[in-house]
Amino acid sequence: MEDSEIHVMSEIHLGCPPATIGPFLSRFTFSDHSTIGVDKDGDLLLPRRRTSPSSSHGSFTVTIQHSITSTLPDVGLQVWKSELVLSDFVLHNMSLFNGVVCIELGAGTGLLGILLARVANAVFLTDHGDEILGNCVRNVELNSSLFHPHATVNVRDLNWMSEWPVEETLAHPKPYCWSLQDFEQVKSARFIFAADVIYSDDLTIALFSMLKRVMSLGCDKVLYLCLEKRYNFSLDDLNVVANGYACFRRYIKEDGLCEHSDKKSFVGKRIDVKQILQYTKGYDRGEDVELWEIKYVR
Repeated sequence: MEDSEIHVMSEIHLGCPPATIGPFLSRFTFSDHSTIGVDKDGDLLLPRRRTSPSSSHGSFTVTIQHSITSTLPDVGLQVWKSELVLSDFVLHNMSLFNGVVCIELGAGTGLLGILLARVANAVFLTDHGDEILGNCVRNVELNSSLFHPHATVNVRDLNWMSEWPVEETLAHPKPYCWSLQDFEQVKSARFIFAADVIYSDDLTIALFSMLKRVMSLGCDKVLYLCLEKRYNFSLDDLNVVANGYACFRRYIKEDGLCEHSDKKSFVGKRIDVKQILQYTKGYDRGEDVELWEIKYVR
């Protein structure tokens, strides 16, 4: 069966009413990080949940338009668990992203970028395909009241399988295309984000090829990548394996375990997800989500 014929569903949407036609609106409630502190013993002080989350002091709500199910090429029309874990990380470290330029690869619905726009100077939400990008634009519009007054949010097409930047794109503007000013901002971007983009070996190979170019532009950049290990039975191995994860790990040298080299490589370290508060209400992280901090260095 072709990928375009296989329908998948994120567990995040399991509670949504069955629907096969048209988009669905979900509201994600987040605890405000500024209301969370510690007492004299160092224990966390969390705001009490009230009956109505939307009216709770110290919480805010993001409205996301999405599909209930999608084909594999259109998984960006759904919200996935790794995006919520990465959102928790962003909210836990919001001060890091004050006034900076951020890029998200495979932004999908745009949920993470909407959170970043609360403090960042500029956010580039990138994905591929007019339907996914159009849905992302709609979500940006639905939540623009949450953005920092000086923040700009740009939805741009980025096909990992193609060269980038492409001069023809600049000469013949199309929807979601890049401008020369965009590329100048990308050079100054300090942080790149990606969530749930590791599921196809071909796409993983293309992703790291793209990352080599993007992370070599301008200033040093840090990639925060969150993924969920997905296990399948392999006839070759006669065992249950996570092939997508194995492909990802072939690109990463673990920080502290790699030797010095004159050649640039991706060096990463795992972030302990259990040390990150869960600001996003109503989902179960499970045990198979990993968060990585990755740099492209010698």
